[in-house]
Amino acid sequence: MNKAKMVMFIFAVAAILSMISIGYAIAIKSVIAAIAGLVALCVVMMTGFKMKRKFQNQGLL
Repeated sequence: MNKAKMVMFIFAVAAILSMISIGYAIAIKSVIAAIAGLVALCVVMMTGFKMKRKFQNQGLL
C-alpha cells in the first residue's frame, strides 16, 4: 500500500469517527456536540476530497 492510499485510509477513518461522534452526541442529547461533530465531518470530508484530487493529478491513485 503506497503512502497516498494510507493517507486516504486515515481520512476515511476520521470521517467514520466523526459520524460516530454525531450519533453519540444525539444519544446524550447534546446539541453543541452534535454540531461540532457535523462541522468536523464536513472539514474531514472536504479535506479528503481535496487531497484525493491532488493525488489523482499527481498520478498516485
